[in-house]
Amino acid sequence: MSEVAERTGPAWSEWAGGHALGPYTLGVEEEAMLLDPRTWALAHRIDELLPRLPAETQEKVSAETHGSAFEVQTGVAATVADAVSELRALRRQLERTLGTLGLRAAVSGTHPFAIWQEIAVSGGERYQFVYGSMRELARREPTFALHVHVGIPDPETAIRVSDRIRTHLPVLLALSANSPFWQGRDSGLASARTPLFQAFPRVGIPRAFGDYSSYVETVDLLIRTEAVPESTFLWWDVRPQPALGTVEIRIMDAQTRCGDTAALVAFAAAIVKLEAEEGYATETAIASQEVIAENRFLAARDGVDAELIDPDREVRVPVARLVPDLLDACRGHAEEIGCDAELSGVVDLLADPPAKRQLETARNAPSLGRLVERLADRFGE
Repeated sequence: MSEVAERTGPAWSEWAGGHALGPYTLGVEEEAMLLDPRTWALAHRIDELLPRLPAETQEKVSAETHGSAFEVQTGVAATVADAVSELRALRRQLERTLGTLGLRAAVSGTHPFAIWQEIAVSGGERYQFVYGSMRELARREPTFALHVHVGIPDPETAIRVSDRIRTHLPVLLALSANSPFWQGRDSGLASARTPLFQAFPRVGIPRAFGDYSSYVETVDLLIRTEAVPESTFLWWDVRPQPALGTVEIRIMDAQTRCGDTAALVAFAAAIVKLEAEEGYATETAIASQEVIAENRFLAARDGVDAELIDPDREVRVPVARLVPDLLDACRGHAEEIGCDAELSGVVDLLADPPAKRQLETARNAPSLGRLVERLADRFGE
């Protein structure tokens, strides 16, 4: 191995820190569904949509594994307000283009009545690789997530944040839960997306790595042995992104309303800053991999009504009691990065959670098709 390789490690692992807009810059990615408004079923027409978009929008919208899904990606933003403003503008441009194709779009953690037999895999090289790797697992019903990138200047801080934020991921999942329906029925879960996505390999909450070299060696072993072609095929709930210089939080359901997205992005960013600069999670909690995994399930099942395990006190604590304490710890950090206004929306998610909204809409609608129509009506809001 050369001296340079010994010093820097594999090329993919070089950390792209030094963000021009300063630390804790933001990027938001959301996955959304294409719909046929005649039936409100999924429409496998991503290959028709992408070429029709304006050039500047094409750069921000990409195909996903399934032909009825797409991802919207903001650029690097200095504030939550900037990121969500761009996201809303992209949604509205998509609506205009979709209208020319006789299509609609909506955002939810799952499509309420899709079934796997009707699913088509996208034709892109990456997604054909996914299908070749996972076979028919790749044709399970599509799921739709919200991903938040937060800029971190150096890799050791990124690992410290990733290790510590694992303890808070179940809270973020509980607040974001937005997929109560699966295959046309009430799943009994607030986030059916979470166990559905668990069918894929290399998902869930990763272990604590301790330092960047341990993370690099773990990932590079998978790359060297050709288990994965590169690091973005690790679909963990939180992961460092060396090429972007970010920590990416991936556990949350995609949100129907941009305002809810803003609240969750603000909370995620403030928690990242809290853990980077103060350290809020206890060592016991960080080391309790089994507790974190169980809390993840409880959050997916019960949403904001979940009672999560506190490994320090060995008790279960309601999410409604955990969130106010965490908000208090985050508030000063949110003010410093200019997202305190958006952070206040977290309280609204506790009082009016997205999964319960869907259930209430479905109870007052003649069919799940009408629920999907209501979700689509909120796409441009």
